[in-house]
Amino acid sequence: MARSVLSALNQSMRAMEREAIRRRRAAVREHAAAIRRAEQAQKAEERANKMAAQAALADRKRLEREAKARHIAAMEADVEERNTGLASVYDDIACLLIATLGVDDFVDLEALRRKAGDPQLHRRDLEEATPLPVEIEEPEEPELVLPKPTKGFFGRKKKHARDIKAAEAAYSAAYANWEGEMEAIRNRRKKDADRYANAERDRIARLEKERARVEAEIVEHNERIDTLITNLGYGTPEAIHEYVSIVVANSVYPEHFQVQHSFTFEPASAELKMQVLVPAPSTFPSIKAYKYKKQSDEITTVPLPQKELRDRYSNAIHQVAIRSFHEVFEADRRGIIRMISLEVGTEDIVPAIGKMSYIPFLAVAAERDTFIEFDLSAVIPVETLKHLGAAISKNPYGLVAASTTGIRRS
Repeated sequence: MARSVLSALNQSMRAMEREAIRRRRAAVREHAAAIRRAEQAQKAEERANKMAAQAALADRKRLEREAKARHIAAMEADVEERNTGLASVYDDIACLLIATLGVDDFVDLEALRRKAGDPQLHRRDLEEATPLPVEIEEPEEPELVLPKPTKGFFGRKKKHARDIKAAEAAYSAAYANWEGEMEAIRNRRKKDADRYANAERDRIARLEKERARVEAEIVEHNERIDTLITNLGYGTPEAIHEYVSIVVANSVYPEHFQVQHSFTFEPASAELKMQVLVPAPSTFPSIKAYKYKKQSDEITTVPLPQKELRDRYSNAIHQVAIRSFHEVFEADRRGIIRMISLEVGTEDIVPAIGKMSYIPFLAVAAERDTFIEFDLSAVIPVETLKHLGAAISKNPYGLVAASTTGIRRS
């Protein structure tokens, strides 16, 4: 019996030891598995981080490439726009003569008359009525609200009488306050109405005065037009000078090549002596093209060759001369001006003396009957000037003056 108990006890202990060993082994396996899972998770995280970093790097490089491409495209578009503008500038200067041939330079003086209904003579600020005063909102008139009788047996009549008296007193105070506000509103309304009436009277008076002034100005202007038309018919020097002033003022030159005219008329010889001041060579466009360099990321300029600069500037001066003849002779339909003596030059710092001086580039004279027979749409300006016997500078761009003496009159 004792052996059986001992044997059972031993078996139980061995079973417990086996279970303990199994559990330890299971724990070791679980720990090892946990370590493996942690290592796998860490590796997976590292792979994910690496992939994310690679994706971010690739995305950043892509964005940088796209930004660089956009920048290059913008710079190239800027260069293209500049070159287009440059081409337009040179085209305007190259077409100074052609630009005026399709325009009738005659000035219809009758069309310069003014009328009372001309929009530019209106005063919209005075023609609009003065705005009405803003309406002031009135406060609501207070009402007397009497209290209801109180409930109860003792002293209710006295209490009700006191409540009525208090309500009436409150009403009286509220009504007095309301009347004060209404009086203030009536005063404000009266002031606003007075200000409005005064402003409207002042507006009407100013409008009538302005209309009278404009009417007098219209009459005076139209009388000057009448006088100009009459005197121009007689060929008076003052009228011819004023008419030619209008003609040259209507002559629109490019913004980048503005000219100035001055002149006098000699009635005895019917000759108009004119001087035209052109832009100096130092202000003349000298860029051939714009270029974008990707390596340095900058826009650079390519200068015009000196010969091309000289040719472009000389051609512009020659065109100005022919254009000036054409515009004046075409505008003078009555043929009052029989001859034009013309000089074209500029003002610039002369290197030899270091001072601002006037330099004449060409001098030429043309008779009306001869000049109007030319087909200016087919001429070469410099050849036309030579045909007229002009004195022409050999190098205007270099500020070389022309010999203006002994000009042959054609």
